[in-house]
This record gives sequence, structure tokens and C-alpha cells, in this order.
Amino acid sequence: MIPAHGRPPGGDRARLTSRAAVLAVVICAIALSLAYPVREYIAQRRQIDQLQAERQMLNGQLEWLQHQQQRLGDPAYIQQLARNKLHMCLRGETCYVVIGGQAAGRGAASAAASLTPWYERLWQSVQQANRGSAR
Repeated sequence: MIPAHGRPPGGDRARLTSRAAVLAVVICAIALSLAYPVREYIAQRRQIDQLQAERQMLNGQLEWLQHQQQRLGDPAYIQQLARNKLHMCLRGETCYVVIGGQAAGRGAASAAASLTPWYERLWQSVQQANRGSAR
């Protein structure tokens, strides 16, 4: 029996199914064409966040280095460094080094290390490295 509009009874269902298939293919094509740009966008945002964090860290280091530069411009600070780190004395002064005593605020090992000249510490580290590679 043919309906009043002139189409066979199963024709609408077949036509609807083919439309749905075409629509599904179009939606999949759109989704696939958007997947790569969205992934790239997310990767670029992540890279931007990492670069901003790195910039903040570098700005902190820059401020610290500028502060150090100002301190190193002060002759009194340079003199203090020379006395503490290099064990230097001004002309006319008599300097004493207490051996076996403990430096204020430091452990005995760090005090003994600071009393050892830099070239001896360097040579000891070379010897230790040599012993480590010989194993």
C-alpha cells in the first residue's frame, strides 16, 4: 500500500539514516580538523607559562646580582671579604689565627676548611676525583 504523499513506507527511514551518516561524517571531520589546533594551543599555553616562571626566576636572580654589585662597590665590604675569606691583614696590623678553636657560628670542619689555603683544597679535590675514577 502506498501512502498519500507518494513515497514507499521504508524510504523516509533510509533517507534519514543516510542523512545521519553524512552528519556524523561531517561532525567527525570538524572534530578531527580542530583537534590539532587545540592541542597546539594547549602546548603553547603551557610553554608560555613555563617561560613566565623562568622569567620571574631570572628577575629574582637579576635583583640579587644587582644587590651584590652594589655591595661589591663598597670598599668596606671588600675589606671585610678580604679579611674573612682570604685572611688578609692591613699594614701595621697583627693578625692571629686560632688553630684548633671553633670559629663563631661555624662547625669545626668548616673552620678547618676555611683555614686551609685555596690551592691545597683544590689539590685535595683533584686527588679525590682521581681516586674516585680509579675504582
